[in-house]
Amino acid sequence: MAESEWKTSLAPFGAYGVDEVAKNVGPAGLEIAYRRHGSKDAPAMVLIMGGAAQLIHWPDGFCAALVERGLQVIRFDNRDCGLSTHLKDAPAPDFPAVMAGDYSSASYTLVDMAADTVGLMDALGIERAHVVGASMGGQIAQIVATEHGERVKSLVSMMSTTGAKDVGQVSPEVLKKVFGGPGPVTREETIAHRVMAMKAVGSPGYPCDEEEVAARAGLAYDRANDPVGLTRQAIATVATGDRTERLKSVRVPTLVIHGLSDAMCDVSGGRATAAAIKGAELVLIEGMGHDMAPGLRGRLVETIAEFVWRVEKAGSRE
Repeated sequence: MAESEWKTSLAPFGAYGVDEVAKNVGPAGLEIAYRRHGSKDAPAMVLIMGGAAQLIHWPDGFCAALVERGLQVIRFDNRDCGLSTHLKDAPAPDFPAVMAGDYSSASYTLVDMAADTVGLMDALGIERAHVVGASMGGQIAQIVATEHGERVKSLVSMMSTTGAKDVGQVSPEVLKKVFGGPGPVTREETIAHRVMAMKAVGSPGYPCDEEEVAARAGLAYDRANDPVGLTRQAIATVATGDRTERLKSVRVPTLVIHGLSDAMCDVSGGRATAAAIKGAELVLIEGMGHDMAPGLRGRLVETIAEFVWRVEKAGSRE
């Protein structure tokens, strides 16, 4: 089914799948909200979303198209966002101090978030999965592959980076436009800010659907609006540090996807990720920025599904 058909058939927005909650997940014993799509007998694909994003930021049609291609799809809310556990009793995050090198206000790192991912797999009875991450989620997926490689069939890292300070940086223009000044407070302000941000970091070759972005932003606000939690996630990303050397230990088939027009995470981050992982495939997309615009989704689905099924077939011959 085409993305446009899914958009018109899913009313209200975000109606594909049902939110469920796994309890006592991972070493931290968190509650993790998730949606599971497709047959439980199909190869499992775990989707890990980035910072300031929830499971609903994986487009419904994108997930449905992967299921159509014979895959089981699990998407979930990371800690501190959506319907998963929010660490409200944690110390107050101090982002300026973290950027100055003082990580004392970090409540956790991406290593802990990777453990959440594996804990969810445990809760769902999934021994091994194809792990796909976008942005911060790509960094978490990389750590799942380095620290829990026996649980990973393949790794797909999208619009992400290694954590090295000299690659994958945000452009100064986006830094000022999206992150400068006071943050939004009301629902209306939050929606407007999200639309502005996605236009700033989006794909110049593939226009975003502003109506869809606004609908998703409103749903995300209604599910859980927690700017402090998102700051804790941002601090975790910085505090985790450079993973380049650890990435050299990855031994699972790896696909790295990055846009050549990504202003949020420069394409050097994708190139560095692929260079660090032996045998990694690198797909660079002209006109793609830091989003999954409607015009891109078909290509992303085909690229990822083809890669995953190639890994599955190779595994069946072993």
